[in-house]
Amino acid sequence: MKKTKGFVLMINAYKQLKSELRAELDRILEYWANETIDREHDGFLGRIDHTNKVITKSPKGIILNTRILWSFSAASNYLGTDKYRAVCDRAYHYLKTNFKDSAQNGVFWELDYTGAPINGRKQIYAQAFAIYALSEYYTFSKDEDSKIWAIELFETIEKTAKDEMNGGYLEAFNEDWSPISDMRLSTKDMNAAKTMNTHLHILEAYTRLADIHNSDSLKKSLYDLVLLFQEKFLNKENHYELFFDLNWNLLSSTISYGHDIETAWLVIEATKRLGNNQLLDNVEQTAIKVADTFMKEAIASDGGVINEKNLKNGQVDTDRHWWPQLEAMVGLKYVYELTDNEKYISTSLSIWEFTKNHLIDHKNGEWHFRVDENGNPYTEEDKVSMWKAPYHSTRACIMLNTAS
Repeated sequence: MKKTKGFVLMINAYKQLKSELRAELDRILEYWANETIDREHDGFLGRIDHTNKVITKSPKGIILNTRILWSFSAASNYLGTDKYRAVCDRAYHYLKTNFKDSAQNGVFWELDYTGAPINGRKQIYAQAFAIYALSEYYTFSKDEDSKIWAIELFETIEKTAKDEMNGGYLEAFNEDWSPISDMRLSTKDMNAAKTMNTHLHILEAYTRLADIHNSDSLKKSLYDLVLLFQEKFLNKENHYELFFDLNWNLLSSTISYGHDIETAWLVIEATKRLGNNQLLDNVEQTAIKVADTFMKEAIASDGGVINEKNLKNGQVDTDRHWWPQLEAMVGLKYVYELTDNEKYISTSLSIWEFTKNHLIDHKNGEWHFRVDENGNPYTEEDKVSMWKAPYHSTRACIMLNTAS
């Protein structure tokens, strides 16, 4: 099929988008390497505010630290350089020395600013991110201990958190792996036995682990997770439901647009590890439907991706968080490569223009956590915190410049 002049111009603009994201990767890595090292107490600073002010004596969370390890390891693997080896090694050794629960397995949820555990709960989301980060670090460093630890964490999740009767995984446990009444990942989340978000990042972790660990049990668990996303989490409106009880009864009516488009491409990646062409075709068709619904509902007139919607009452959160913009560009890339439909490129270009104009902090570095519907940043949000890490941004910069 002959391409129009307009299409050629769009493709050139898309190449420019990729080039700008490649440059953005360097800026993001430099920010985190230069601004977040805790030179007094080891590891990384727990919190830096909107204006780059360090909030002293802030706790250090497992999510931030595993995401730092993954980000610098993944970037090092992608760039083929030792430039950030010291940051990778620092992140790994701090994780192993301070976050690892050597007595009862797993990783702690939170440390104080000196590195002493202050919250030992075993959130499965956190165990999954440790697997994800350790697998990436092993690929970079070839440190056998990191691979062994990643496999041990996989076996711990399978032994303690897997619901053999109903399927899926339980959300959280006490420090000693006994049942816990409050399973919430954060105060913003519902207290539910099973959540889409945790299952998504178990799937992500197992996908990366499968690259370094050839295991039938791992592949079986990964297969079961793909089916859960196809059969339990996906609803008839092409959204992924978020919160469930033990028996898979739906507990909420809110959908997250960022998670919708992120899930679409992560499930494709997981299925590629299984060698099941029929299942891969099914999940690719699902991804197209999810992406089309996403573009219809989630893209604001300014090109930004809005946050979420309550399907029951129609209430919409119009804030534009930093990470859904990134996940959208990656997800739409996957669907474009499946369909060759230029609308996915056009939408990505609009998202990137919005992002450059409103979410990248050109003054202080890094990105704003979120902006309102008028593009104004929330100054009370942090640049660095438990939930503000370089993971989504580095991953998107890499994925947009890597063949699927």
